[in-house]
Amino acid sequence: MTDVALGGGPRGESPGSAGLTEFTTIGGYRLVQQLGEGGMGVVHLALDRSGRAVAIKVLRPHVAADPAARTRLAREVETLSRIRHPNVAGIIDHDVEGPRPFIVTRYIAGPSLDQVVDAHGKLSGPALLQLGRGLAQALHAIHGAGVVHRDVKPGNVLLLDGEPVLIDFGIAHIADDERLTRTGLVMGTPGYLSPEIIEGAEVSESTDWWGWAVTLGFAAAGRAPFGRGSMEAVLARVVRGDADLTGVDPGLVPLLDAALSPYPEDRPTDGEILTALETYAEGGQVTDVLRAVPRREDPPAGPAATRPIPPAPTAVLPPVEAARAARPTTYPIPGSVRPAAEPARAARPAYPPPNGPGALDPVPPPQALVPGPPRPPMAGDPRIGRAMRTGTLAALGLLLVVVGAAYPVLAVTLALLWSVVARTAERSVTATVLRRHHRGVRPGDSARAIAAGPLHLVTGLVAAAAAAIVPAIVGCGGLFAALLVLRALTHLGERTTYQIALAAGMLLAIVSAWWGPGGTGLRRGSRSLARGIAPTPGAAQFSAGIFIAVAAGLVLFMRLRTGMPIWTPWTQPPGILSSLDLTG
Repeated sequence: MTDVALGGGPRGESPGSAGLTEFTTIGGYRLVQQLGEGGMGVVHLALDRSGRAVAIKVLRPHVAADPAARTRLAREVETLSRIRHPNVAGIIDHDVEGPRPFIVTRYIAGPSLDQVVDAHGKLSGPALLQLGRGLAQALHAIHGAGVVHRDVKPGNVLLLDGEPVLIDFGIAHIADDERLTRTGLVMGTPGYLSPEIIEGAEVSESTDWWGWAVTLGFAAAGRAPFGRGSMEAVLARVVRGDADLTGVDPGLVPLLDAALSPYPEDRPTDGEILTALETYAEGGQVTDVLRAVPRREDPPAGPAATRPIPPAPTAVLPPVEAARAARPTTYPIPGSVRPAAEPARAARPAYPPPNGPGALDPVPPPQALVPGPPRPPMAGDPRIGRAMRTGTLAALGLLLVVVGAAYPVLAVTLALLWSVVARTAERSVTATVLRRHHRGVRPGDSARAIAAGPLHLVTGLVAAAAAAIVPAIVGCGGLFAALLVLRALTHLGERTTYQIALAAGMLLAIVSAWWGPGGTGLRRGSRSLARGIAPTPGAAQFSAGIFIAVAAGLVLFMRLRTGMPIWTPWTQPPGILSSLDLTG
């Protein structure tokens, strides 16, 4: 599969002409070997300063001299930086202003999907299902960030232990933004360019779901769904929607067939695709959950005569309009999801199954023409692709550490309360996401979440109590260890020694709670709370500044006031700590 530029444009030069050789250093990254190349740049395996393997994409010299190309690379950086998902190769570093612009992404030590299929044959069963689910989750993540990839194909899907990772946002763009490519310049791989990209029409999330279907069709059949041959012939099949899915599991064919419609508005939505995929995984019929979409210019339902299918065009693309003219105006099975665009295609089994021995019987079962009740639209996880608010949470953690040095009991109480609230919020949001994933978005979702609040609070309390055991042990151990070290190696005053030891113990307890057993729920819930406290980047910076300022003020207060730390509501340190005279 070779990348091409349709409508003109420079072709990529060889890696040698780009001046990149092994062990060249760019931005502190040492190149190891070339992984791939495209019209915009060359991708290398590289090592960072710590020896970690990364993938670095370097713009070609002739492209780097083009301001529009740098703008496109800046768009790619912005795109990737907004996406964090295990099924997407996220950005690590970048430099788009230097003499050799580059971006650095996570290196995926796995082969591409087309390499796996070429070497081992088509996928089926659990492997195919894992590919479809993982790739669908990746598209949910990038669409949640307002991004359209535009180049979903087997070569841009790497498999890591069977799990797909979507890479290469080289021609991705932000949805609803003005395009940077000129009209008539379309870059991509024939057979994996959607009909709307070929014709210069509106690009939307549906474009990526078309790419999802053609990629899954390739994996399931072991070959390109739109065949091989001249570029004009392949593009004509794409525009006509003439995919060959022979060899694909018959239970999956209707879903891929519907998603490969040349009309974006006729394709299933992302929610319908995921619902149909789960139905297929459970052994059900995907036609039971796909909405009925009659073909354009189909005859009315009933025993109407069908007109012959016109032959494929003899004109050479472009113009692509010749391929549109070759699209059949009526089809033998009006209620089916896919027409038979060629005589050879007419022999393919139709679905729903024909009513009688005639394979071209134009009258489908009556119930096939009656769409079922519309399924509620599905929703992805609203936390995917959102800001992580790391700076705000780090500032809050610093404040808790300082409070721990001045008011230990208060600090521990606040930390436990935060843990309970964060875990409760995480459970509530996760329950809503799972419910919507299986049943779709419903008007009563908010009421159900409120009604389940007490249950989530109880589970949050139990989880917080169980997860606090290890941090408590680590924190107390850190406190005693810090006291021993400070008394043996420093000449600080007793009050300062106690305060530093208490701060060290609090810090170790927080780190242990964050990354230790049960830390996942705390992290996810804390980020949700932080986004609620600071919904915008400006609010996040302001909140972090407030936390840091309060912490600094408390440090100054401790320096000026005697009798610290204060163990309110207790009059002295509890238990074994009382023997250490931690009153300063």
